[in-house]
Amino acid sequence: MCGICGLASPSGAVDPERLRAMSATLVQRGPDSDGQLIDGPAGLAARRLSIIDLETGDQPIANEDGTVVVVQNGELYNYRELRRELEAKGHRFASSGDTEVLAHLYEDIGDAFAERLRGMFAAALWDAGQRRLVLARDPFGIKPLYYRVGADDLAFASELRALPRGEIDLDALEAFLAFNSIPGPYSIFRDVRKLPPGHLLVWKDGEVSVSRFARTAPVAASEVRGEDEDELAEELRGRLRDSVRAHLIADVPVGVLLSGGVDSSVLAALAAQESSEPVHTFSIGFEERSFDELDDARAVAQLYGTRHEELVLRPDAALLLPALADAFDEPFADSSALPTYLVSELAARHVKVALSGEGGDELFGGYYTYAADLLALRFGRLAPLARPLVERLPSSSRKASFDYKAKRFVRGAILPPLERHHAWKEIFSPEARAELTLQRPGFDPVDLLRTRYAETERAELLARLQDVDLGIYLVDDLLVKTDRASMAHSLEARVPYLDPLVAGLAQALPTRLKVSGLRKKRLLRAAAAPLLPRGIVYGRKRGFSIPAAAWLRGELEPFARDVLSTETLRRQAFFRPEPVTRLVDRHVAGKEDLSRQLWGLLAFTLWYERHVERTPGALREPRLTQALA
Repeated sequence: MCGICGLASPSGAVDPERLRAMSATLVQRGPDSDGQLIDGPAGLAARRLSIIDLETGDQPIANEDGTVVVVQNGELYNYRELRRELEAKGHRFASSGDTEVLAHLYEDIGDAFAERLRGMFAAALWDAGQRRLVLARDPFGIKPLYYRVGADDLAFASELRALPRGEIDLDALEAFLAFNSIPGPYSIFRDVRKLPPGHLLVWKDGEVSVSRFARTAPVAASEVRGEDEDELAEELRGRLRDSVRAHLIADVPVGVLLSGGVDSSVLAALAAQESSEPVHTFSIGFEERSFDELDDARAVAQLYGTRHEELVLRPDAALLLPALADAFDEPFADSSALPTYLVSELAARHVKVALSGEGGDELFGGYYTYAADLLALRFGRLAPLARPLVERLPSSSRKASFDYKAKRFVRGAILPPLERHHAWKEIFSPEARAELTLQRPGFDPVDLLRTRYAETERAELLARLQDVDLGIYLVDDLLVKTDRASMAHSLEARVPYLDPLVAGLAQALPTRLKVSGLRKKRLLRAAAAPLLPRGIVYGRKRGFSIPAAAWLRGELEPFARDVLSTETLRRQAFFRPEPVTRLVDRHVAGKEDLSRQLWGLLAFTLWYERHVERTPGALREPRLTQALA
């Protein structure tokens, strides 16, 4: 795992001090070593977190004659097979790790190298012979890669903080208000973009081209798997075991971020079975009982004899928001980032690598919205009749509250399938955004979903909606959360569900083996049944979520009113103070759960203070209260 960055200039004038300064901003991604190389018009730099090949794996790494140089952020799980294949063709290796494979593979087959990789990666290769720079990002978008095409050069980096800041992109802000994260290819700055998953960027003589080399997608409806459920469950269990075994490859200790739900529990079970030593597991809990799930995590840890560590988070720990604004280099408002940040901090005290369960819900049908998508096909026409009654339900602060789900369902059930799916997760509606913002970009963020949705018209409806989530919500929310929260503590997070073997089966499943009625993740639960206690296999969805609604009505309310004060909002000049104050008042009064909206406004305001105004909030330094159980 590393942080990478670089420059390319047709004038051949790469400033080594600028490159060094860019690399220094990424030190948390790679505190173990750093290196850089400048060759004519190109410069590459890397900060290394040593995971594999501790002795000879420092970057940049070159092929035999130094004509191909590479830096990489990530891990390749098939590098040993690729190395054997390349050695048989006469390639000679100077290191024993995975990164050098990229240089030789590119030397052997050119840009097609990216198609052969199994793993998570964002890589940059400098081809000295052809004077071309190639950037590549893995098909699932696990590892980030930003780039900026300037008047005089191309700059790229693992994080936005390493690149020059420009004007705020109002389209990106509009999307942030709709999603609580910023979807690619946008970034919060107008002149910086994210390289999309499964894409290559090629720079040569100042010209830039971007092309797709891989696209994960569901199969056509006519090609779904039709085998017996038990047979498919056994196959899935085998594929998951293979993926976990591959993701355990490391020369340092590996742990599991264990929420107590079926996704992470399966990873913990398989990791324990595949490891020759006790596996470390890490969990987080809350004083609010409806959110605390430590009992289930403890049950799995006890069953498999893991070295288990826990953290109990008290309400005022939400004041860690300013620290999150530092860790996330563009606005990010998924509130589960807070416990993910803290459980990563806990894990980093014991291990350098941790497995995490991202992707299980998108691939196997784990969200309540998927059940609602199918129910709306049958009962959506009744929603207008039920809406007046449902809208009068009082707002609850409990996790997965009925009133919140019911209101979302009746409001979105009458819409077309994609718009309905988005409406159930939407943060600010177009009308709310129009009232809230001072500037109107004339951009509809849902168009990004529509473009992705249109590419899968031959697949089953649920599979198409899952694919939208896999390509946008997972990439630009969940994986961003996991990457930044773990990297803030120099911890490598690996995601075994996002492996071609596992995803290939998931994307070929019929709807009935994913969601049936209110039953979700049917095949994954069947595969998990021999591994875990029944209460965990068939329990409700788990995750590192927080009681944000209750906190914003209690201990966090003064902090929220301070951050979202009229003075601050007028100074930043993005949001009208009056509607923001009404949102706070309405939420605190219990009239509606507006915690996701308020969390988003808090996240943006704190991010802007720290990364644009560059005032680190001296008057708002948080007091964190936590207890190790």
